[in-house]
Parts: sequence; C-alpha cells; structure tokens
Amino acid sequence: MRIAALFLFASMAALGLAQAPVCANVEGDRILGRDLAAAIPEFKAMPPDTLLGTSPVPGSRRLFHAAEILSLARRYSVPLGAGREICFEWPMAPLVPARLIEAMRASLQAPGAEIRIAESSPEPVPPGRLDFPRDHLAIPSPGQRSPVLWRGDVVYGDTRRFAIWVRVDIAVPCDRLTAAENLASGQPIKPAQLRAVASTCFPAPGGTVLSLDSATGMVPSRWIAAGTEVRPESLAAANDVNRGDMVEIEVLSGAARLAFTGQAVSSGRIGDTIAVRNPDSKKIFQARISGKNKAIVQASGPKGS
Repeated sequence: MRIAALFLFASMAALGLAQAPVCANVEGDRILGRDLAAAIPEFKAMPPDTLLGTSPVPGSRRLFHAAEILSLARRYSVPLGAGREICFEWPMAPLVPARLIEAMRASLQAPGAEIRIAESSPEPVPPGRLDFPRDHLAIPSPGQRSPVLWRGDVVYGDTRRFAIWVRVDIAVPCDRLTAAENLASGQPIKPAQLRAVASTCFPAPGGTVLSLDSATGMVPSRWIAAGTEVRPESLAAANDVNRGDMVEIEVLSGAARLAFTGQAVSSGRIGDTIAVRNPDSKKIFQARISGKNKAIVQASGPKGS
C-alpha cells in the first residue's frame, strides 16, 4: 500500500512538471505580438507590434493562461487547436566582476585606475548596461583606504533600472602635494612652498585633484608642517580683502559716484559684506566686496525720488 502511494505521488509530480508553462525571455518593457509568436509559431499571423501586456519585474513571471491564449487566437484568426499556458520573464544572471570594473573605470574616466572589488550585489540581474554615477561613490575618511560603497544600476528594457551595489577600493595615479616648508595658517601659498610627489590616490569628488596650480594662492586653515601632505580640506580660498587692508570704496547713489579709501575692519571674498572704517570720521560702515581690495556702498536715493 505504501509503495503504491509513493508511486502515485511520483506520477502526479511528473505530470505537474510536464504541464508546467514554458517561459520565454522578454527584451523590453512591453510584451508584444512578436514575443508570443517567438514562443508559439502559430501566432506569426498576429501583428508583431500588438501590445499584450507589460513585462514583469526582474525575478518574477507574467503568466498567460490557456484560456487567454485561445481568446487571442480567436481574435486574430490564428489556427490553434488547443491553448496552453505560457509565461514571460527576464533572463537573470549573476554580476560579472570584469563588467563591473569596466563600467566603474568608464565612469571614473581613468583608464589607469586600480579597482578591487571586495563585495557586490549577490542577487542575479537582468541583462543591460551597468551604470555607476560618479556622485554615488562614497568618499573614505582622510587616511582611510578600506573599501567604500558605490551604488549603481543595471539599465534594462527601455528606461528601467535595477539597483546594484559594490564595495570597492580604488586607486588612481596622482601627484600628492607636500609642504616644502612650514606653511602658516592664513598666509597665501607660493609655488616654491609645495612639492609634487608621484603616487596613487582615491579619486577626488567630481574628478578634481589638488594640483600645484590649484593650490597656489590658497591659504592653509591651520599650521602645516614641512613634509606633511597638503590636502584639499586643509586649504581655503584666499580673501579678496583682509582685515587692516586699505580698500577702494565706491559709493553709488543714483547717477552720482563718490570714491575714497577706507580701512577694512573684517575680511571676506567677492560678494561678502564687510565692515570698513572711514579714515576721516572714524565711523564704521558696511560695504560689499567687488574685487581685490575693492568694495561698493549702495546708498539710498533722496526721499521722494
């Protein structure tokens, strides 16, 4: 009796497998007549652009029951003796490290970049273009070189995106700047005070790097000892006006112009408002910086004008 029951169960399981619907691959956001014809040749008589439904999300299936297939056959005069179930799904495959590295290197626009993948999305993905936006790459803390997270997408179908991620360590060729001598806080840097040393770096945000040209004229926000690496976060743009500087003041009042020289009481850059002392009256007024040691005062016009 027990053997007969097992035989019956095995027969039912085999029958279930034999009747399982055939799954065809989808290649776009919509399931069209041509997709059905590729799975059931009799439907080649159906217009190829006939919309049958939207494609399923990756990892799931879109099932057409036998009754639906027969209904479509009658509607488009397709000679079909019997209906059968058919399903559509995206072909899924694991991420390939070589493709990941190729896509990340293209995003960095650094052919010489050294990229090491420590971990990546484990789930299979649909076929498509790998996209790793540069601004989705996390930035390690200063001095840290452990793998960081980079989020990306598989762009598949027409405009769909399937989220993926990697933990990656990246090094690109660069020149590290070191201080050739002690650099005082707040003092503009001169070219002779810096030295460039060939090295590798984590790619800077936006693809920008700190070069001799870009660092020259900037001011350290703290004391930097000779031989120490000069990093972007330790520098700031130089002020256009410093406290104590003599500033050319232009007063604007309608068509009238008045110019004189005042002394800056505070510091700032173009666009900032600073305090300036009138050398004659000793009074302090506000002026907007317009250039190097230049500022403007917009005086109100006469009442009733």
